[in-house]
Amino acid sequence: MSTSLATIRTRLGPKPGFRAVAPEVRRRRRVQLVWAMLVLNVLTFFPDSRLILPIPGSLGKLIAQGSLLVGALLILTVNRPARIRPSIYIFLATLLVTEAILSSLRAEFLIGALYRSGRLFLFVAVLWMLSPWWTRKDLLLVRTHLKVLWAIVGSVAIGLLVAPGTAMADNRLAGILWPIPPTQAGHYSAMAIGLTAVLWMAGLLRREVAMASVIVCVPVLLLTHTRTALVALLAGAIVGGLSLFTYRSRVRKFFAIAIGVFSMGALTLGSVVTTWLARGQDADQLGALTGRRAVWDSILAQKRSTWETLFGFGLSNKSFNGLPIDSNWLGTYYDVGALGMAFCIAMVLFVFVCAWFTPQGPRRALALFLVAYCVVASFTETGLSEASPYLLELTLAATLVYPRSAREGAA
Repeated sequence: MSTSLATIRTRLGPKPGFRAVAPEVRRRRRVQLVWAMLVLNVLTFFPDSRLILPIPGSLGKLIAQGSLLVGALLILTVNRPARIRPSIYIFLATLLVTEAILSSLRAEFLIGALYRSGRLFLFVAVLWMLSPWWTRKDLLLVRTHLKVLWAIVGSVAIGLLVAPGTAMADNRLAGILWPIPPTQAGHYSAMAIGLTAVLWMAGLLRREVAMASVIVCVPVLLLTHTRTALVALLAGAIVGGLSLFTYRSRVRKFFAIAIGVFSMGALTLGSVVTTWLARGQDADQLGALTGRRAVWDSILAQKRSTWETLFGFGLSNKSFNGLPIDSNWLGTYYDVGALGMAFCIAMVLFVFVCAWFTPQGPRRALALFLVAYCVVASFTETGLSEASPYLLELTLAATLVYPRSAREGAA
């Protein structure tokens, strides 16, 4: 009497030392890898002679830009058959993509503008394909994002330990394992600190892990001398933390200790803080926002046709006359016009309003932190109208306020 191969395998059992991986675990790992690919894609590669490992510019750009295609192929393997959740946020993002493509068709640098528009289209498409995992009770996407941030900040810290003189060449800490400018290093460390703090206050992160994260990320943030990241972190942590004020006693204790430490620091370290914030600049430089105001005034004074006012000049590298724009709203207005800026504002307001009316708990606190951080940083940073860390993190906030079904809530 013949016995099927499956029956034989069942009787024999797994081989010694072999551990079977459940299909759900494999899917979760691939989803995490997709999210990591999205983060790698927004880690734009800049050729830098200070790198410890000299990475050719063409290879670095291939890794960064190719990661988006890898993420798109991976999500197709895990989301079969393709399923998506209806979302007003993603619908608004899709409108922004459509408007960006239309504006880029008349751009002066057509190829570059269309490439950026195509990248934004694929970026948003992958985010939409990830929508079935938005409402997971274990906060899979948030935890994955935090782990990737730890890896990035860890690489910056390792570079500082290996070659401190090179990493601090301009008196501001930068990544030298992978080229990460000080502003980006500050952003990633501030975001890691904020997510760690909110998760710990909500009781979803062990104290030992939270302490290790803070011990590494806070010095990195301070050494980058990134004022925008610090201010955005404080604003986001206050907004997110206050939403948990009546939720857990540890939040109230944390705020009491923080107020005490802040008061003591203001009295004893006021001159040190002022020097750090000034960053060696005089009053005129601070008043001109490190040259930003001149660029902003030039953008607003630029003559535009009706089409250019509504649709902009097409997606660019967020520079004007060779100078960085350094403002999400003016950069959006320059690239995709008043219509594109309206879509960005609608995306931010939608997530904020949904977070405000979300029941009290970790999801609401995390969403409020992310939205507050993005809003504060948007005044001197760009990114909500392109494939960037800010668009990724605003989407992360949108996943947290997505309505959960009764079955998902009990899961």
